Amino acid sequence: MPAFKRSLVQSMRGRHIKLLAASFLVLLTSAANGGDGSDGGDFTGDYGNMSGIIIPGFASTQLRAWSILDCPYTPLDFNPLDLVWLDSTKLLSAVNCWLKCMLLDPYSQRDHPECKSRPDSGLSAITELSPGYITGPLSSVWKEWVKWCIQFGIEANAIIAVPYDWRLSPSKLEERDLYFHKLKLTFETALKLRGGPSLVFAHSMGNNVFRYFLEWLKLEIAPKKYNAWLDEHIHAYFAVGAPLLGAIETVKATLSGFTFGLPISEGTARLMFNSFGSSIWMMPFSRHCRSENLYLKHFSAGSKKEHVVYLCDEHEFQTNYSGWPTNIINIELPSSRGDEAYPSFIGVTDANMTDVECGFPIHLSFSAREVSDGTFFRTIADYDPDSKRFLHQLEESYHNDPVLNPLTPWDRPPIKNIFCIYGTDLKTEVGYYFAPSGKPYPDNWIITDVIYEIEGSLYSRSGNLVEGNPGAASGDETVPYHSLSWCKNWLGPKVNITRAPQSEHDGSDVQMHLNVEHQPEMDIIPNMTRSPRVKYITYYEDSESLPGQRTAVWELDKANHRNIVRSSVLMREVLLELWHDFHPDKKSKFVTKATRGPLRDEDCYWDYGKARCAWPEHCEYRYLFGDVHLGQSCRLKNSSADLLLHYV
Repeated sequence: MPAFKRSLVQSMRGRHIKLLAASFLVLLTSAANGGDGSDGGDFTGDYGNMSGIIIPGFASTQLRAWSILDCPYTPLDFNPLDLVWLDSTKLLSAVNCWLKCMLLDPYSQRDHPECKSRPDSGLSAITELSPGYITGPLSSVWKEWVKWCIQFGIEANAIIAVPYDWRLSPSKLEERDLYFHKLKLTFETALKLRGGPSLVFAHSMGNNVFRYFLEWLKLEIAPKKYNAWLDEHIHAYFAVGAPLLGAIETVKATLSGFTFGLPISEGTARLMFNSFGSSIWMMPFSRHCRSENLYLKHFSAGSKKEHVVYLCDEHEFQTNYSGWPTNIINIELPSSRGDEAYPSFIGVTDANMTDVECGFPIHLSFSAREVSDGTFFRTIADYDPDSKRFLHQLEESYHNDPVLNPLTPWDRPPIKNIFCIYGTDLKTEVGYYFAPSGKPYPDNWIITDVIYEIEGSLYSRSGNLVEGNPGAASGDETVPYHSLSWCKNWLGPKVNITRAPQSEHDGSDVQMHLNVEHQPEMDIIPNMTRSPRVKYITYYEDSESLPGQRTAVWELDKANHRNIVRSSVLMREVLLELWHDFHPDKKSKFVTKATRGPLRDEDCYWDYGKARCAWPEHCEYRYLFGDVHLGQSCRLKNSSADLLLHYV
């Protein structure tokens, strides 16, 4: 058996592959071992020279102290290189010291005068945020994936993590850390080191970082060489759980605090989150409003003139909620002004006075456009001290950013192969009702109600139906479907749609519609049946609209935003897509979905109804010492590598 097949069979037997990122790196070094092409199951292409570059999401990178901080009343001081995010021990015992190392100045984005923190580097920065016997499994991000890569024999220089200080706004990332210069050098170094382009894997806010990098790159490279640089350095871009139009939970974190599951109060979490320049980066915005092309302004004589922040088309004012399912914010404002507005207000009722005159609260609603253009924060400026900071950051670091206003809709990046991947049909927050709490800042707002989307309907926290414009599906529990599915606009006028079960199947439940018409700015809703007991994955694929480029959108039923990077189903799909992508005998643009047989020992199981291992053509009963039940003794046959031929 050739070396490639032997290593592939051995690696697929007895290994539990847990994380998505491993799937697109699994074959990076296998091809270097080579196949001689004598067997039809071997692969004779060359992708062993590729690298995998990982851009983590928000709060997914370790931060370490870069100064000495003496913490009173506790022996746990902060010294250089001590873990800050996330050291749960110091968080519990010295929360005030810990906050000094985490907080940034809300205007200058500089560190606290007494403590400075910086992002860690390398794979260790993204594997486990809080190492420890108890906290380790809870904070594990990429640990299992790296472990699997090591066991599989992937070379260390084929896996490249590019962590960043996720507290900073995009412009500050470059100004303080030269992050985008370093990222450009990372791509160029990977090309020189391994001889081939890279695979980019970005999760959550990491997609926002990568988008800004692509725009920043336009100003670093001659316009005629920009696309050539991308083709040479990037083979494929995997956008997983991307908040393409923002995330609603950012609003909750801004006004009432989001604890990230940490043992801190919501008020403390709000203080910390609002000190970060990145707190605005994932704010929801309208799909109908764009800013002027800043890239062209750099090459025009009028680049220094004042410009309008947003240019909205007619749909913004003809439709409700800026295209979102409902208003993002519904808030009660006290009629009094100034300091008396918080922490409390007192109204005196009088039948002959208006609501404002008698002190009754004013009820206001705000759409996504009014959040992103600052209208909402200007409205509550007299009632909330954080609004001035927010307006400053919004204008300084976003609206007037010289590279890109990130609070604008995405266009398809000019990359050869793009795979937009996200989960659907989970209960996801899409709107909030706020009211004064009667407490001092930062606890001066309280959430009185929450609006959720779930499988095409809107509900309030109390369980009542809510009027609005729900989408065809719901989001991934963190990012609404409206934002996740924006990448469907990157598909062309003719799209092939396939729906198949996520688990292994024989192809009997696969549904396919070819050349489905897709109207611009419109969602694609497949007319396909669905079994209530089956989790599906729906593929939207287009390889015809843009010559030489492919675009695919994958929707995974019930896939959670954070845990999607641990999905073995998604890992399998990306693995097969890349294996097919470089196979010399491939017959289609995308991998076939006709069948999904077992590829690992873990995929084999015991069929009690037939008293044998399921998938008898691929699995067999083979007991090994230590097996405790029949399912463990079902293992792949030696010839199971031939199953890969079905995916050419």
